[in-house]
Amino acid sequence: MSGLKQVQRQTGVALWRQIADRIREAISNGAYDETGMVPPETMLAVQFGVNRHTVRSALAALAQEGIVRAVQGRGTLIERKERLNFPITRRTRFTAGIGDQAREMRGLLLDEAKEEASAEIARWLGLKQGDQVIRLETLRQADKRPVSRATSWFPAKRFAGIGAAYRTEESITKAFAELGLPDYVRATTEVTAAHASAADMADLELTPGAILLIAKAMNTDLEGVPVQYSISRFAADRVQFTIEN
Repeated sequence: MSGLKQVQRQTGVALWRQIADRIREAISNGAYDETGMVPPETMLAVQFGVNRHTVRSALAALAQEGIVRAVQGRGTLIERKERLNFPITRRTRFTAGIGDQAREMRGLLLDEAKEEASAEIARWLGLKQGDQVIRLETLRQADKRPVSRATSWFPAKRFAGIGAAYRTEESITKAFAELGLPDYVRATTEVTAAHASAADMADLELTPGAILLIAKAMNTDLEGVPVQYSISRFAADRVQFTIEN
């Protein structure tokens, strides 16, 4: 128990959410492997300096994620400790990659804009600087828990309806298919790590100091023509990458 980080008050992040993050991290690190149970609510309340109601809210959130389960007469049982495994392959797909690791997956469109391509975006998409592109801001959830936050750019001339299609389908793959692109492949992936920005902390429901895995990726059609450039930010305590040939 002494290994749990203390919660921080007056940070703008709810105490129950901070406690849920601390317990999730402890479970992932094997802190409770000996018993297979989360410590009693009274013990956690003392450890974190909060009341039992706050601890219950944290445990309820973890139960909703499928990580723990309350067992009458026993306590809180650990159901799942591992991070979601996200494979990066020639055909990287969020829904197929997560597969049966989650019961429910959602793709939410947060924002859409048509804009001129910067020099960097133009380079990735094989366009001229100033050409029109469509930018989508999306959030992916697994079992109601935010997993990734992405910014994606698409050639506007070819994918004029990509925003509406994504809003309906909640999937880039299905949106592409609706717009006449039945298949596409991953050409490049660059992975780095960084501290989450304030905006990403809010969207991914993270606490201060959280680490993100950042994947810059370019997808092409089967002829090698770029169709999407994206910068995806994944919560490092919730997802791990597997690179597959």
